[in-house]
Amino acid sequence: MMFYIRKLKKLDKPTLLVLLGLMILGTLAVEQATSGTNLDGLYKYSLVFFVLFLIPMLLIAMLDYSIFTGAAAYILYGIGLALLLFVMFTGEDINGAVRWIRIGGFQLQPSELVKIAAVLVTCNLLQKRSGNKLRFLQDLLPIGAVFFVPAFLVMKQPDLGTALVFVAVLPVMLWVGNIRVLHMLLLLASMGLPVGGVCWLYFANYDILATLLKPHQLSRIETFLEPGLDPDKSWHVNNAMNAIGSGQMSGNSGFYVERGYIPYAYSDSIYVVIGEKFGFIGSSILLLFFYLLIFRMLFIARESRDLAGSYLVVGLAGMLLFQIFVNIGMHIGLLPLTGISLPFISYGGSSLLANMLSIGLVLSVHVHKDDIAMAAETDGLMR
Repeated sequence: MMFYIRKLKKLDKPTLLVLLGLMILGTLAVEQATSGTNLDGLYKYSLVFFVLFLIPMLLIAMLDYSIFTGAAAYILYGIGLALLLFVMFTGEDINGAVRWIRIGGFQLQPSELVKIAAVLVTCNLLQKRSGNKLRFLQDLLPIGAVFFVPAFLVMKQPDLGTALVFVAVLPVMLWVGNIRVLHMLLLLASMGLPVGGVCWLYFANYDILATLLKPHQLSRIETFLEPGLDPDKSWHVNNAMNAIGSGQMSGNSGFYVERGYIPYAYSDSIYVVIGEKFGFIGSSILLLFFYLLIFRMLFIARESRDLAGSYLVVGLAGMLLFQIFVNIGMHIGLLPLTGISLPFISYGGSSLLANMLSIGLVLSVHVHKDDIAMAAETDGLMR
């Protein structure tokens, strides 16, 4: 018992405080988004999820993270891929997307958990290089496959937002893993080429692009590139920006949110609720919490006594940062609309579970950094 109490005392207090702040703000935002609607009271479930998921988060924090970056990473990754295939054939169809498995009263979205598994496997592969330059065939191709295979399966659901998370985390982990600059430039170019090609085809040959993309994907691209062309297609984005702007300094009663002008205000569009209801002050507090969380994660990565711990925390930080940037960016007109949740704020059991597990792994790196260093010194003396 004393052993676990000692570990609990080692938990990173600033990270826990930031997490508490996000929990309070997220619960308030969901309450404001659903008050007076048929989803009134949904915030209570959000609060229950937070409390329940604290248990696995703390359990993971107590366990040595090297367990998860070792052979267990491949087991978890294999289970994740199996679940993605299971979803493809037997998943629950909601609004034309097949992404969920119903477990009792809980809808599990396996792709959220596979993101973490991909980071764990990559940590295992990167640490084998001991900080040396990554080789193209032996290192880059296997690591690329770790991310692109689940991204391909997720695209089939279809879920472009989650698929993009896999693609975005890849260069982050390769960079800290010591990829060659030329290889990184080639990777970024290969990622940017499809985006440039879509933009070029949109203006040069719209008909060809229409055959390559699904109607809803084409509509979102059109809304982003030419928002004034079709007001009906730009309805969501325009309302989101107007709502956020109307919040001014301290927020208002919520004209747009309360009248249903913001689709999925309690989930993907939760940032609009904060912008309108709590204004510039509320948005600033949210961004400050996110900044402190990412800052603290990077601090823990720097303080880690082994490469696997650093790789793990940086990969998870990159995953969260990308989701934050995309979710907020698409509601202020900087990025096209896509289905991606705002970490710790949007309502959603699977996304919150994945984010809490990620924080558990980060806390584990902090808790066990001295044990890892001691084990390394002992191993060195024995040799």
